[in-house]
Amino acid sequence: MDRMLVVVFDNETKAYEGKKALLQLDDEGSISVYAYAVLSKNADGTATVNQGDDSGPIGTLVGTSFGSLIGLLGGPVGLAVGASAGLAAGGATDIYNAGVGEDFIDDVSKTLRPGKVAVIAEIEEDWTTPVDARMETIGGSVFRRSLSEVQQKIHAENVAAMKADLAQMKAELAQAHADRKAKLQQKINQLDSNIQAQLQKAKEGREAAEREAQTKIQVLKAKATAARAKAS
Repeated sequence: MDRMLVVVFDNETKAYEGKKALLQLDDEGSISVYAYAVLSKNADGTATVNQGDDSGPIGTLVGTSFGSLIGLLGGPVGLAVGASAGLAAGGATDIYNAGVGEDFIDDVSKTLRPGKVAVIAEIEEDWTTPVDARMETIGGSVFRRSLSEVQQKIHAENVAAMKADLAQMKAELAQAHADRKAKLQQKINQLDSNIQAQLQKAKEGREAAEREAQTKIQVLKAKATAARAKAS
């Protein structure tokens, strides 16, 4: 299952130890790491990307769920650029694109306070024990969220809420006086336009997710090829 993973540590030393452990788990085949970054929360509330994964066919996943999550965790007061400029550039504060719920961002933000450092990664894992056991030994607080579940839920809730409003407005339109009909019709047209935009956005999101999925398959195949070459 593909997931967003955030592990919060008390300092950079522990965070880099956590990053190393995460990549070791990838080497062992316990998980697959598609992209990662080390992010520090500064005293003034800003965040700095100290290190990111710029290499490979996926690279920093700029413009995808991972890049958007970086932007959200960077906070509203700004994201300073550290070693990975491309990664920071992808940090659009769009909760839908990030593929995580607001509750997830809130939970992480409560722990990722000034002075704390987080390892953020997009991973594939079949079970949670390998990551949890390794990170807890180092002293990290682990947060994770499945991408597919959240993206579908957020979209469905947004569209359902707008359709409910649209139905109510249409009911009011049928009973409205002439002087109100034009204003209500304008609101109905705008809301219908917003719904169509959401549906288009969801379609684009599905297409982007499919492209990303194909790239991830390439990454897994490359790792399998490298492992066979190493064993032979």
